[in-house]
Amino acid sequence: MPGSVGMATIGTTMTSHLYIIRHAVAEDVAADGTDGSRRLTPKGRRRFSRLARRLVRCGIDIDLIATSPLVRTRETADLLAAVLPNQPPVAVVEALAPGSNWHAIAAWTQAQPARRVAWVGHAPCVGRLVARAIGDGTASVAMDKGAVASISCGDGLEQAGVLEWLAVPDLMRRRK
Repeated sequence: MPGSVGMATIGTTMTSHLYIIRHAVAEDVAADGTDGSRRLTPKGRRRFSRLARRLVRCGIDIDLIATSPLVRTRETADLLAAVLPNQPPVAVVEALAPGSNWHAIAAWTQAQPARRVAWVGHAPCVGRLVARAIGDGTASVAMDKGAVASISCGDGLEQAGVLEWLAVPDLMRRRK
């Protein structure tokens, strides 16, 4: 796994910014028929790569990317890491698998020596993670495939963050 990251001492660095990302468009059925091995489609790769490059030009910066173990999220995370100037490590974190566990992913994130962290996961979980990160554990935010939510967490993940923006691939498409 590229850039695997181990656990650090809790409290080493306070996460100040969180990006929550829904995986890009994936095939409906994998070659082996399992959900976990579904890959991104060429269109999904193109759209997400284009969005990621534009976000980099706008100043997005990430120290660490955490991803669900499923293939489509790992591929999305790898596409993002490849366009970031610092090419941050990508870590597979079980807590981001379908049915995401807020407490587990928040604890894992707080234990990392990274201030700007991205989580790549699945719907509807990513929408619930965004809502929880901004202080509402009962709501959900609609997240299109390949969407990226930017949340300022000035006081760390224990306090409600501020949703700064939500970008979707089609919104960023150039009009001819």
